[in-house]
Amino acid sequence: MIQPMKILGVPVHPMTMQGAVDELEKRMLAGEQTFVVTANAEIIMMCQENAEYNKIVCENAELVLPDGAGAVWAGRHLGYTVPERVAGFDLYNHLLDLSAHKGYKAYFFGGAPGVAEAAKIKSEELYPGVQVVGCHNGYFKPEDEAEIIADINASGAELLFVALGAPKQEIWLKKYRDQLKPRILMGIGGSFDVFAGKMERAPKWMQDASLEWAFRLYKQPSRFMRMMALPKFVLKVMFSGK
Repeated sequence: MIQPMKILGVPVHPMTMQGAVDELEKRMLAGEQTFVVTANAEIIMMCQENAEYNKIVCENAELVLPDGAGAVWAGRHLGYTVPERVAGFDLYNHLLDLSAHKGYKAYFFGGAPGVAEAAKIKSEELYPGVQVVGCHNGYFKPEDEAEIIADINASGAELLFVALGAPKQEIWLKKYRDQLKPRILMGIGGSFDVFAGKMERAPKWMQDASLEWAFRLYKQPSRFMRMMALPKFVLKVMFSGK
């Protein structure tokens, strides 16, 4: 696997989208379990402020990818070669497409009641032949977790997509990864909501212009305080060493 760059102490693998997909498939076919984190500026800042989360991302995740213009900018500013942004939503789509062509099975866990099922229907529409072999919403109690894990494992899924939001999804995956049978474990934030039509993604021109953050803020003004992580991130990177 390609050597990671360090952004504020967080190891981020500067890969292309296709490189990430190929690496994940290779590891899956080799029987290796891979914990994937798509790290944008907000997640990297969470690592600065949350010791538990920092340990999960830095020590437990096998593949940490540059999700977001901020992560790509930071890597390049620090002197690394970063070929492109590998957005979590786009990687999720690429893996579904791979699964449709290769017969790999996926499980959707998270979101409000009914959202994972709606995302499953949309996935089957977009990627004919994809096998989403199970769904469970993200509203559960601790006493429900053993049953959820059993359902995931019984489904035969090779890919587990968890939409609980950061840092909850990564904390959950770290806690239970030894009990989980899927080979790819990936937190995907609000991706089910986008598929289910509950959340709109930025237009392509805004994604290409690195303005997706502005669109999200426009659609969700409540994210304002979370977005304050972005200028803090820029300043920290500018005054950090490589």
